[in-house]
Amino acid sequence: MKSIYLDYAATTPCAPEVADAIAACLTLEGNFANPASRSHRYGWQAEQAVETARGQVASLIGADTREIVWTSGATESNNLAVKGFVEALRREQPQAPLHIITSAIEHKAILDTVAYLEAWHKVDVTYLAPNADGLIQPTQVADALTENTCLVTLMAVNNELGTMTDIPAIANILKRHKALLHVDAAQAVGKLEVNVNDWGVDMLSVSAHKFYGPKGIGALYVRRDPQVPLVSQIHGGGHERGMRSGTLPTHQLVGFGEAARLVSEQLAMDEARIRELRDRLWAGISELGDVWINGHPEARVANHLNVSFAAVDGEILLASLAKVAVSSGSACTSASVEPSYVLKAIGRSDQLAHAGLRLSVGRYTTEEEIDFAITEISRVVSLLRKQ
Repeated sequence: MKSIYLDYAATTPCAPEVADAIAACLTLEGNFANPASRSHRYGWQAEQAVETARGQVASLIGADTREIVWTSGATESNNLAVKGFVEALRREQPQAPLHIITSAIEHKAILDTVAYLEAWHKVDVTYLAPNADGLIQPTQVADALTENTCLVTLMAVNNELGTMTDIPAIANILKRHKALLHVDAAQAVGKLEVNVNDWGVDMLSVSAHKFYGPKGIGALYVRRDPQVPLVSQIHGGGHERGMRSGTLPTHQLVGFGEAARLVSEQLAMDEARIRELRDRLWAGISELGDVWINGHPEARVANHLNVSFAAVDGEILLASLAKVAVSSGSACTSASVEPSYVLKAIGRSDQLAHAGLRLSVGRYTTEEEIDFAITEISRVVSLLRKQ
């Protein structure tokens, strides 16, 4: 076995059905046209394909098709939701004090966005600290609410730990408050059942490449009743009901829709099989001793396993695992030599935070690959501990 892929949390390969659907939209013989070209049948067919995909994505998360706004991915969705909402409030009340609640272990797409609002729009931000299991508790949100709180933005599933936040409980707290709830669900959609109405969210970010769709495409769910006010962050044509301008990429959206359809059909089966593989992996590498699970052992999605190895240099460990593709944390910060800010936030020492690995399993992982990974990780860790 040459090399295996255990970094499904960073990105997933396109499902074969998705790749076929995308390819069919690229050439003259396919559905290649601009969906905004309404003067000929090529454009009509492209628009119909885009709207079919919109319906498939909406169905996956229990939304109305009119509540789906296409974006380039979860990062843009997060920016549109958070900055777009704050700017809409600022237009109504330029000097009003505004307060946002988030957590210290959010993805950088949220942390950098709220930091921008702090610096340039004078928005107060509360960063909730996770407990030792990497969980943000609903009571923390309740305690942090003020009369100026306009938005709570929390991820449904942490991208490094895989830990899950009790979004419905937080939404229930906010029923008695004016603040809206935005959820970064990039690591949740496709891995567990997500229903925006059952969860009670106002906005929700989705990324196609996290569940076997193409990169470069995503969506933002924006509740219609009552309508969430948003100021567009990209101007130039008024597409997506004025919330996001730009020519829609038919091929990517068709792929996004097909990935959503497949997940809708296969989620329960995929989740059960992936959980068994993840647990098999943990059972194997835990025999090394001095291996720590990072994050809650139960309140996490099936595909994530984040572990730290005592008495091992993290950078050397990662470099030595050439035959097993894993990450030291978020793919967006993997070039950093700093210890994971998420692992530090849950109380891990610098050594354990540096020696943390995120191993993530997916639809195409096999038992043979898991057994190979156990053997290879055990071999490398054992060698490093003898040095």
